Amino acid sequence: MAEIPQVTQKLISHYKLWHKSLQPKEGFPLIHVDEVVSRVAVFYEKMRGVIDWREEHLLRKTAVERVLKRRLFLKRTGKEIAEPLVHELIRGGHFPNDAIPESKIQEIQQSIDKYVYIMDNTPPAGPGKRMKSQLYDWLLGIAACEVEEILAPPIRETAIMDFMLERMSERIEVKANTIISRSMPADEKDTQIYIAIQKALFKLDPPIINYNLLKKWHPDWTNLPQDKLEQTAKDIYSVCEKLEKNLKHSLGEKFYAICERYDTAYLILGDIMAAEPAEIENILKNPEVLENRIRAAYKERLKKAKGRLRRAAFYSTLSIFLSKMLVAFAVEVPFDKYISGAFNPQNAGLSVVIPSLIMTFLVLSIRSPSKQNEQLVVMEVMKITYEKDKKEAYNIKPSPKRGIILNSIIGFIYLLSFVASFGLITWGLAELNFSFISIIIFLAFISLISFAGIKIRQRAQELKIEKEKDTLLRTIIDIFSLPVIQVGNWLSGQWQKHNAVAVLLNSLTDMPFQVFLEFLEQWRLFLREKKEKIH
Repeated sequence: MAEIPQVTQKLISHYKLWHKSLQPKEGFPLIHVDEVVSRVAVFYEKMRGVIDWREEHLLRKTAVERVLKRRLFLKRTGKEIAEPLVHELIRGGHFPNDAIPESKIQEIQQSIDKYVYIMDNTPPAGPGKRMKSQLYDWLLGIAACEVEEILAPPIRETAIMDFMLERMSERIEVKANTIISRSMPADEKDTQIYIAIQKALFKLDPPIINYNLLKKWHPDWTNLPQDKLEQTAKDIYSVCEKLEKNLKHSLGEKFYAICERYDTAYLILGDIMAAEPAEIENILKNPEVLENRIRAAYKERLKKAKGRLRRAAFYSTLSIFLSKMLVAFAVEVPFDKYISGAFNPQNAGLSVVIPSLIMTFLVLSIRSPSKQNEQLVVMEVMKITYEKDKKEAYNIKPSPKRGIILNSIIGFIYLLSFVASFGLITWGLAELNFSFISIIIFLAFISLISFAGIKIRQRAQELKIEKEKDTLLRTIIDIFSLPVIQVGNWLSGQWQKHNAVAVLLNSLTDMPFQVFLEFLEQWRLFLREKKEKIH
């Protein structure tokens, strides 16, 4: 019988608490929405998801933010917003029906009032500060995270992140080769590990990471007393700057690389605990039984990962395809027909087909992890589950500083690869008689689809612990593909902010459709009341 260390026992207790929270609530009034209306709303949300596609784990938070932003535009108090907000989210299928206690509405009301107070009492932006509108968007992103947490507390996710933080804090060492790295405080190191863990384990985005950091730094963040709330409103710019500074830390990517490589073991251990929370102590006390569970959980996660990758490839391609069609009809076709006078249906078809073929190639070329990787996962889960006298160290070294001359040479070579990559594509399109505007739009979409494809390929590696070998061919491909991917990375951020189709949906259809759904729900309630009076 193996001994279960205290840190693992604490993780077990959190998983049991999570499992208990899933049991049906009795003795409390639960929030109910009309099921017929809900089916209509769910269909609408799925259609929206095709246009404004986000990764699956961010869909719900994105929906909360969208609904919160729209309702805050119309009303300014939590009392007016909270109940219709929750009903809309449940109707849209983002949260389960008849499962959330009505008392949650009061919590959300208080949460919204807190953020409205901060927004209304923020001092004017000084020199070098972000604009108030940008600050409001930043705060709304964090508010959406808090609303989501109230409705669906992430007990399991928080437990495994805290467990990984404790284990990684023992193992990660920042090796000193500069004065800066020698003086890196323990709390700064732990903050960077915590940020890296959130990105690696659950691919969380900046608003969720910021919200989790705020709770770490201010344990009473979700229920700030009035004096602290007033002070927070005054200091909100410095709070924002501190969070952004930590997210852009110079060693952040190195912390992430280590956490990304070893996160598989924590995900697998979490899957085992989630599957059999009542029997987990008996499983962990027997290493042979645990090994069998690890292999089964690994195979199951690998199977689910393949399904997620297919969906991600399909929806990201479809989302970009539909937006490309919109841009084509709104910009390219009118420009080519009435300005350049050189509209070519064949070229228009190629500009849609080629990016889709690139995505297909990137997805089909993904290879499954090797058999050796499965054995490495088994060994790693064993390491983190049981205490060891000698702990393996993961070393982080700051990148060596390069001189001005070397930096200039490297920058010049990268510029040449940038020019070569886009120049070659532009030359090929020009040979096919693409117009100037069509070439610009094609380059933008080829960059977006390449970036989306690489992100999907990276997600396919999330179960890999073994190191990939670098080859000469891979290096050559990187030289010419990285400029395109980096442009796609930048465009992707702008895309999410200014997705024309999503903006159109928000402004023209979202609000009228929700008014229609609320009317339909009240009408069906009225009909039921009339039926009840018939004896």
